[in-house]
Amino acid sequence: MHRQAVHRLFVRQYQVGFSLLELLIVMLIMGVILGAVGLNAAQTSKQVLQQDVRRLAALMQLARDEAIVRNRLIALELDANRYSFFIKTDNAWEPLLDDEILRQREFKRSPITFSVSNAASNLAAWRVVFGRDPVDQAFVLALQHEQDSFSIAADGIGHFRVE
Repeated sequence: MHRQAVHRLFVRQYQVGFSLLELLIVMLIMGVILGAVGLNAAQTSKQVLQQDVRRLAALMQLARDEAIVRNRLIALELDANRYSFFIKTDNAWEPLLDDEILRQREFKRSPITFSVSNAASNLAAWRVVFGRDPVDQAFVLALQHEQDSFSIAADGIGHFRVE
């Protein structure tokens, strides 16, 4: 009997587990790590606009190449909230609805104000047509959201550079 009582006392004193203090320290460390990861993962408004402009420049390059390969006119239409690609059929412009890459896309930060060199200022919508010829007119498309702005410079021979 005495042996069982000593054994129970011994087990209670040296039970394996974590104390409340140890658990609180682990929770504090995890909170600091998750907070640091969250701050790094959150993009600034400028980074989001830059990502949108880079995607648009790459899609413009692709649309230009597609117009040459397909031997059909492809147009990009841009407004304050979205941009869409169209292909010229016999009599009309049809949106590229079934194309996964050249589909309509929304800007992540809108409204976007934009201006184009060699075009009227304060545009509500803008369309550029990519033709069958590899040489086209050079232009600069400037996009702005609040204080952040980027531009796409087209050199006329198929290169689109984000500035």
